[in-house]
Amino acid sequence: MNKTQGEPGSESAPLLNIANVLTVIRLLLVPVFVAVYWVATPGHAWAAWAVFAVAAVTDKLDGHLARSRGLVTNFGKLADSIADKALVASALIMLSWHGMLWWWVAIVMIGRELGITAMRMAMVKREVMAAGRGGKIKMVFQSFGIAGLLIPWRSFLPHILGEALVWASYALLAVALYFSIVSAIQYIRDAQRISRQAGSSPRTES
Repeated sequence: MNKTQGEPGSESAPLLNIANVLTVIRLLLVPVFVAVYWVATPGHAWAAWAVFAVAAVTDKLDGHLARSRGLVTNFGKLADSIADKALVASALIMLSWHGMLWWWVAIVMIGRELGITAMRMAMVKREVMAAGRGGKIKMVFQSFGIAGLLIPWRSFLPHILGEALVWASYALLAVALYFSIVSAIQYIRDAQRISRQAGSSPRTES
């Protein structure tokens, strides 16, 4: 979920609220996902898919609750971002570990997330860099692509159909990879613009 400073409740909302509880649950589901998917069997793959799906649903739900009920907190903003990246990174790593995804794809996507997050944190004192449209599109395709690869299509479908669905999932991740790069470039341009504006702003004497 995307919560920015200035939203209602960012300072007055109680730390212990339903939105934050869902975020913490998503964080706790990350090691559960890794442990379940570590065992490379169709049954465990389905279980891992279920854990990933539940975590993805909590991502949408906690964001909606935080915004609609004024439950945005600084803890929630930080924990939500960490939970999102931890879930995606763990899924990409585990898929690569089991040979379902090329390592370079996982490295590029995870590296992009870490790099952009670091840059946004560095720029926050000058201006809050809101999530761009490209980043949101990336997240949608990334989530569906990962979910598709977690399903053991080949174990219960005819060969051709199973292969087709696996490659359809790869196609979704290819689109996500494209938007990962495009949105990263846009973030860098925005950061450069903010830096130039900050440098050209007249300084006031105290």
